[in-house]
Amino acid sequence: MSNSNLIVAQKQLDAYNAQDLDTYVSYFTEDCIVSGLNGTPTETSRDAIKARYTKAFATFPQNKAWLKGRVAVGNTVIDHELVVRASGGEEFEIIAIYTFRDGLIARVDFAK
Repeated sequence: MSNSNLIVAQKQLDAYNAQDLDTYVSYFTEDCIVSGLNGTPTETSRDAIKARYTKAFATFPQNKAWLKGRVAVGNTVIDHELVVRASGGEEFEIIAIYTFRDGLIARVDFAK
């Protein structure tokens, strides 16, 4: 397990919570895949991830993800998060499974 993967996982979460889109997407490979767990990929590039979160951040400007737990094994980091859309708004838990390649996130699988 690379300690750098843990650092990248935290930095991308911090950038997500700051809604700093350019910094956020910089932690993903150009060909990163995003998918629901065991599902069909919804995004297959950094540009597609940027488009997804441009829309999400515009729709939910107060959105935050709170880390409830993190496990790292090999090239995988798994985050358990509580996502809060807005104060007093929708809340839900997710698991994000990050697969790393060359120090960047190459795949994300979400379970909700």
